[in-house]
Parts: sequence; C-alpha cells; structure tokens
Amino acid sequence: MLEKKKLLPRIIQGGMGVGVSSWKLAKTVAMYGQMGVVSGTALALTFARRLMDGDEEGFLEHALDHFPFPKIAQRIKEKYLKVVETQNKNKYKGVPMPSLDQSKELTELTVAANFAEVFLAKQGHQGLIGINFLEKLQIPTLPSLYGAMLADVDYVLMGAGIPVRMPYTISELALNHDVTLPIKIAEDGINEPTLSYFSPTDFADGEHLPQLRRPQFLAIVSSSTLATHLNRSSFGSPDGFVVEAPIAGGHNAPPRGKATYNEQGEPIYGNRDVIDIAAIKDIGLPFWLAGGYGSKEQLDYALSQGASGVQVGTAFAFCEESGFHPTLKERVLKAIGLKKAHVKTDALASPTGFPFKVVEVEGTIGIKEIGDQRTRICDLGYLREPYRKENGKIGYRCPSEPEKDYVAKGGKVEDTVGRRCLCNGLVSSMGLGQVRNNMSEELPLVTAGDDLKYILKFLKPGQKSYKAVDVLSHLLGQNLNLVV
Repeated sequence: MLEKKKLLPRIIQGGMGVGVSSWKLAKTVAMYGQMGVVSGTALALTFARRLMDGDEEGFLEHALDHFPFPKIAQRIKEKYLKVVETQNKNKYKGVPMPSLDQSKELTELTVAANFAEVFLAKQGHQGLIGINFLEKLQIPTLPSLYGAMLADVDYVLMGAGIPVRMPYTISELALNHDVTLPIKIAEDGINEPTLSYFSPTDFADGEHLPQLRRPQFLAIVSSSTLATHLNRSSFGSPDGFVVEAPIAGGHNAPPRGKATYNEQGEPIYGNRDVIDIAAIKDIGLPFWLAGGYGSKEQLDYALSQGASGVQVGTAFAFCEESGFHPTLKERVLKAIGLKKAHVKTDALASPTGFPFKVVEVEGTIGIKEIGDQRTRICDLGYLREPYRKENGKIGYRCPSEPEKDYVAKGGKVEDTVGRRCLCNGLVSSMGLGQVRNNMSEELPLVTAGDDLKYILKFLKPGQKSYKAVDVLSHLLGQNLNLVV
C-alpha cells in the first residue's frame, strides 16, 4: 500500500480519556481538514459493551462486516451483540482482563475493536485519522496497534511513558512480522525480560494477511531531553512530537527533581519543567505544542516558535461529538458557569503513579467524599501492574483494588491511599458504567486540562452546547467548510 502524502495539520484533536475521543469526533475534525484522533484506551471493553447495548445505529456491526477476518468478526457478534446478563438486564457481561497469557478471544476482540474505531473514523473523507495510546498500558498495545493498522490509521500517538520501541514495532507490524514488547514487571529478580508477543500470522489462522501501510508515529513528550533521547534511539526516531505542558488533561509527567506540593496536595512544577521549545525545534522533526493551546493566539504563538501547530483536547472533550455522555457534558458546562467545576492535578488518583487531572464536579468520584465512599473492586484491569510472585509466576495487582488484596500481593498499603478506579470511572463517563448487584451504578470520573474554565467561549448566545467545528473555527480564526 503506497504512502499517502498529506499536508501536516495545524490542529491535532487530542486523544482523550476512555472513548471521549470517539470516532464521531475524530471523523468530524478530519472532515474539516485537521487531524482527528480516537482514543485507543480500553477499546476492547467499550466496544463489547456497546455491542451488548444493542448497537442500535448498526455502526459497529457495519465495521465488523468490513473486518478483514470474517470468522473472527462472526465470533465477536455471537459472543457480545445484544448480550447482557440474564439475571439483570442492565448488567454488562464480563469481558476478560488484559494479561500476558490472555485468551485468544480477548486478543481477537482487541484487534477488532481498534479496527472498528479507526474504520468508522475514516469513513466518507480523505482526512487524517490518528489513534492515541498510553505507554503505561503495555499489555494491550501490540494487538491494538495491529487493529488500527488494519483500518489504515494515518498516525499513532503515544504518551504517559517513554515509547522508545514504537518506531521499530510499527515498521515490523506494517510488514506483518511477529513483534514483541518488553513488559515492566515489579519486583522482578529475573534478568531475562518478560515479553508481550503478537503474531499476525497466528492471529490470521490461515486467512489471507492484508498488505498494510506504515502510519506515522508521534511521541508525546514533556521535555526536550526526552525528545532528543527518542530521536537518537537505536529503534528508530519518531516522525514527530507532541510537546505537552503539565496543564494538559489526563496523565501528566511528574515534576522533575524532588517533589513538592501545594496546600491542595497538587504537585508544584518549577523552572526545570519549562519546556525548551527551541531545543525541540533544533531536532528538525515536526512538532505540535499541547496543554493550554485552545485559542487562536496560542496557535499563532506555536507557529511563531516553529511548531507545525497545536494539539487541543479539553475544548473538544465537551463538544457535541465527543464520547462523554450528553447529560454529563451538560452538567459540567453548567457547573463551569456556576464556577463549581474545579480541575485538580491529583498526585494520588491514578494507580500509575503519574499526576492525573481530575475535574471536581458533583455526582462524580472526582469529589473526594464521593470517591472515598466507592466500594473498591478491580474487574476491568487495564491499569493492573504485573509483578513476580514468590513461585516465579506473574501476578497482577492495582493500588486501586481492595487494600487487603493489594497488600496480600506484596503491595504497600500506603500506595493505596487516595487512589481512584480510573478504569470504571472513565468508562462510566461514556454512559457505559457497570450496574452492581445492589443495583448501584459505577459513577463517572471526568478529566480535563486547566483550560476547562475557558470553554464556555465556544457557546453561542442562547445555546447549551457547541460543536467541534465551533472549536476549529475559533482556533483558525475563520468559518470552515467541510473538506471531503
């Protein structure tokens, strides 16, 4: 498949949350000539739950009908389409949790889910579509990448870690070669690395392997030091960078040096965390500035510094096309108007240990008292940490699981303090929250950047919502027409 040559976008729409950067949002942005990005986080789970909800519009089934491996698509339909637990019509059927020895069923679901999200985002236009992954979520990475590439994704973006092997891995997958990825194992006394493995040939199980195009890879970095390191890697250089300041939503890089905190328990960023844009420019690769760039003035500033443009997340997160549940978006916008929606850089919320932006808004576990009342349960498992058991086998634990379970697995009880279940909270923000046996439903968790307080500017007089094109028009300073 020949490489498609396209102009670099001025705007990259951020790959946010679990399902917030939906295929509908990414498709809309791409149809206006900029880069739309889907979130690749936990897609196997959300894809399965959407199927269980009935796929009323038929989009997911349509995508599965175009999946290059029809037998796998049929198995997924039979397993999940319109299937819920018989004893409770509102309770979702369990989906296996990611693991190094996961079932063939989960691998198939992961590949198909990533294919479907990208396939739907790319339908009906010739614009650019990317997919965003978190380096911290290592286990699903390889089958997720392959699924996105089967749908001819244009760009892969990855942050929340050091994605040093991605250029090589993507190139190998584009050739349908077997690939491995070293997995970080806690308390591992074994010198040999533990590897995640994916084989396109084994996955195809005798069916024809399609020819693939290599997507461009953008590493999400927070310093020129990391950008330079990745550019010089023996695994190949990224094709460009998204340079993210700590006021961006989601996971942030921790402050450099000794950690200090303000009265609200937020990490304090200092002079060492100021990004050397000139040094990144000197690398000679395209780059986009992110975190607080949700205005035309900031876009113009980025361009003046040599950037190709900006990545914008928060402004798109609450537009009509995003994957946040509509009633949740309405509540957040209303709370902003009443000055009752505060963004906190929570040093404890994420089980990854990275600072995480939490929107403190009523009815969500972003409110400390509400979050503390949640009964801990770990049944989705995307942020579980692999660790080495005393018998040498691999186990899994998460600081957000029940404290006694985490400690029994060798974890420190102090690491459980203040943790939130990001998996259940972020999935619930899409309206896909699990209903528990006591008929209670998992409450949402909302993440956004510090620019949240400014997004009401996208609302036109008398309106309660805004569209993605309103954001694009504001950023570019002109009325836009569809580019198809």
